[in-house]
Order: sequence, then structure tokens, then C-alpha cells
Amino acid sequence: MTETMRAMVLERPGSPLRSVEMAVPRPGPGEVLVKVAACGVCRTDLHVVDGELPEPKLPLIPGHEIVGHVAALGEGVAGLRPGERVGVPWLGRSCGRCRYCRAGKENLCDRPGFTGYTIDGGYAQTCLADARYVFPLGQGAVAGGEARSAEEAAAPLLCAGLIGYRALKMAGEAEALGLYGFGAAAHIVAQLAAHEGRQVYAFTRPGDWAAQGFARQLGAVFAGDSDKPPPAELDAAILFAPVGALVPAALQAVRKGGIVVAAGIHMSDIPSFPYRLLWGERVLRSVANLTRADGEEFLALAPKVPVVTHTSAYPLQAANEALADLRSGALTGAAVLVP
Repeated sequence: MTETMRAMVLERPGSPLRSVEMAVPRPGPGEVLVKVAACGVCRTDLHVVDGELPEPKLPLIPGHEIVGHVAALGEGVAGLRPGERVGVPWLGRSCGRCRYCRAGKENLCDRPGFTGYTIDGGYAQTCLADARYVFPLGQGAVAGGEARSAEEAAAPLLCAGLIGYRALKMAGEAEALGLYGFGAAAHIVAQLAAHEGRQVYAFTRPGDWAAQGFARQLGAVFAGDSDKPPPAELDAAILFAPVGALVPAALQAVRKGGIVVAAGIHMSDIPSFPYRLLWGERVLRSVANLTRADGEEFLALAPKVPVVTHTSAYPLQAANEALADLRSGALTGAAVLVP
């Protein structure tokens, strides 16, 4: 008898996910089957579902902040064992042969695979993953808290945490750090920054008092509307909100020599702005994806801070509701699907 599972499937961008019963996949050579314990709901999932990212695999099971346990190993897999707690991130594979992979920049691979976009992801009871791109999380305590399980707490670390960590590195040694958009990623980065002795200035959509209060709870020295300037000059700013108009605002907020990091995979068009905002050796750069080295560094650091994730749990079949809450800005912290 064929074993089955439940999954939430995107059949057409712009349409709701559909609950589907399907056969549990079998791991091929080099693959691992993961029994999903929790899967974070990321803004990138929203961009995929809403059709803002081109050419997803269809039909598609979204989700790339996956925490679960090894259910089966494919031929040739070493270093993982059945029952082990693991995490599956956005970068699902890279070619290993292009100029970027050879230079240690697999995040820029010319022929990558992305979990929950070009590879079926974790909005399901099980998922397949390339064993080389799976992070062992250990059987003990996983970084995070204020959740019903360690797996739920850890799920946002697999993208919001990883991409946030890479963006923080790109911001250099900024003492005064602006975070534009205070959602899942920013609430983790704020904790990392505070741990390193930085001052965090949080910016939210105008009038979002809940998010501003949340930022202050996590140690921000300032929290205010993104359409207003900060009370002090910033050394760097990270943009998590996918709003192109925030680019010139952030450039105006940073000092000469300051850095503005665009951390999202999608952003609305950036409006024209006067050259004087960029002049003064200010730097505007983007962050693309992650490397496995980022994951190893961050997942070792998170328990030492310790990072405490703030999550809202949804049953798997409420994935559309979780996406809608993320889309409307109704969430504080991160949404997590729990099969």
C-alpha cells in the first residue's frame, strides 16, 4: 500500500494553495526524506505565491524554512542518520562547477535549485532534500523560544535568520544600524546586533505601533515610521521591506561612507533620486541567497546569543491564512506551519 501525505500545493501563481493528498516521495541517490515538524512562512513564499518571482516549478509545494527529522536516506548519503533533527534552507542545491561555485560563492550559482521555488518545499508532512544542503540541528535544545516546540522555534532561523545574518555581515561594523521593515528577519537581526553592542533603529510602515513596540522590546533604541528620518545619523541600514522607495530614504539616513543593504529577493521599483544621496562614498548593495558556510556560522552563533524567535503557529491546512496575515502585516515575528 502506498504511503500518503498531505501537502499545500500552488497550481497557479495568484491563486490559493490547495490541500492535496499525495504519495510520500522516496529519496534518490544523495537525497534525504525529512518528516516536517515545522515550516516557517517567509515573505519569499508570498512573492512566489503572488507571482512576483518568475517561473516557479508548477505545481509547487512552497516553503523553505523547514525543520524536521530524517525519515529515510537515499543511496550514498553519509553524515546523517534516521531520526536526526535537521533544517532545510532556501538554497537547495548548486552546480559546483560555475565560476561562482568555484570561487566559494555558491549563493550566486548560475544553475541553482531553491527549496519551495524550483524544488518542492516544506508546506507538507514530508519533503525531499539534497543531503549536502541539509543542516544537522542536533537532538538537544535548538536556538529560539516562546514556541510550543523547539522545531517551531527554530524554523524562522532557516531563512529569516540566515539571510538576516548575511545581510548583517554585509553592513560591516556599523554601530548605528537601521532596520527597515520589522518582521521575521529584523526581529532576529536586532538580537544579533544588540549582542554585538550595536544600536538598532527600527523603521516600520507608518502607524504600525505594534511592530514599533515589538522592536523596542527587543532592544531598539528607536522605533518609528519609515517615511520619517531617524533621530541620528546611521552607519548602515538593512532593507527587509520590499519597498523600492525606501532605498533613497535609507541612503539619506546613512552617513558618508555608510552602507545600505537590500536584503530581499524582490522589491518594487526604486524611484529616481538625486546623486547627492549616493555621493560621499555611500554604498548600495544587495544580498542574494545564502551559502552553506553562512548557515554553519549562524546556527552555531544563534544559541550563544541566544536568539529567541517569536512565532505564531498555524496548522498546515491554514497556510493560506498564514500567507494572508503576512501579506496584510498582521503578524508580529514569524508565522510557522505545524503539520
